[in-house]
Amino acid sequence: MSAQATTETVLDVVTETLTGFGTEREQITPTATFEELDIDSLDLAELAQVVEERFGIQLRGADVKDVKTIGDLVELIAARG
Repeated sequence: MSAQATTETVLDVVTETLTGFGTEREQITPTATFEELDIDSLDLAELAQVVEERFGIQLRGADVKDVKTIGDLVELIAARG
């Protein structure tokens, strides 16, 4: 069963996942870029898997190619949920 993808729940899941990759929680803000957080394409693919498992939302490369910040990603996921 997938959770409702509200902005708050999406941010919580993204934060939880990124801290699991070794990112400091304090660095994860809506304006933080993936580059600043040293999140690579493999990490993003793993994050997309978590999003699909938690919210039932599939993210493909074309969906996220213009996503630069945590806030962009959260808004994209929440809009689809």
